Amino acid sequence: MVAPTTADDRRYVVTLGCPDAVGIVARISTFIAEQGGSIVEAGYHADPDTGWFFTRQAVRASSVTSDVDELRERFARLAAEFGPETDWALTDSGATKKIVLLVSKEAHCLHDLLGRAAGGELPATIAAVIGNHADLAGVVEAHGVKFHHVPFPRDPAERGPAFDRMRDLVDEHNPDAVVLARFMQVLPPELCVQWAGRALNIHHSFLPSFVGARPYHQAFARGVKLIGATCHYVTADLDAGPIIEQDVIRVDHADEIRDMVRQGRDIEKLVLARGLRWHLEDRILVHGGKTVVFS
Repeated sequence: MVAPTTADDRRYVVTLGCPDAVGIVARISTFIAEQGGSIVEAGYHADPDTGWFFTRQAVRASSVTSDVDELRERFARLAAEFGPETDWALTDSGATKKIVLLVSKEAHCLHDLLGRAAGGELPATIAAVIGNHADLAGVVEAHGVKFHHVPFPRDPAERGPAFDRMRDLVDEHNPDAVVLARFMQVLPPELCVQWAGRALNIHHSFLPSFVGARPYHQAFARGVKLIGATCHYVTADLDAGPIIEQDVIRVDHADEIRDMVRQGRDIEKLVLARGLRWHLEDRILVHGGKTVVFS
């Protein structure tokens, strides 16, 4: 379920990254004004280290006389003026987006996202949930969402067919986001490439600290006073994709591992929900290994 979008709520969202130069903001603003567009939100960032400029502009769709396809065609000519390296997109918030969730046995992130979707808090529908265990089928189907069970062999060398089946199920929906909601499996490099910029992971650690498995055990052994969670895009480098969102919570010497896990789950849910929402609202621009988030 997605909260209904009224005519006044609908937005055309422009995102753009290009080499920084004088006059980019003026050119984009002039272009939007020429289309009759009313800018209701605008964000800008110039990175002095890379010499790159980023912007996100939200325009009230009802103020523009042309449809989104025509507007996109016109903006493409403007974007070309900023150089061949320019990366841009123009999206319509009125177009329903789709999410596919990948899960294992842990249910906290799944429960949270299903609840948010049911309450209309995510600007997308959950099209399907795919699990390598069947444990969570009941809660998914109770929300009226299709659950697919794809068993994974214990031997990592034998998991190729399972990943192929999972890929086929995901691609049937052509989702805008593939969310590893504590999936606990490492995606093969070819899937990382195929789903680049769409696959999001929640790592139960404040990356880059405590990469890999059992991070709370690692943190407990180190005696940390802060634990956290990181939402990031998935790449072939384990837990090293561009970071979208992070948060932390304080712990102390009296907390045991189970206490850290319990508190960490609360942070994981919040961080994943924030990161996913920003992704769906086209608030994230990726450049190299970093993100610019117009939150």
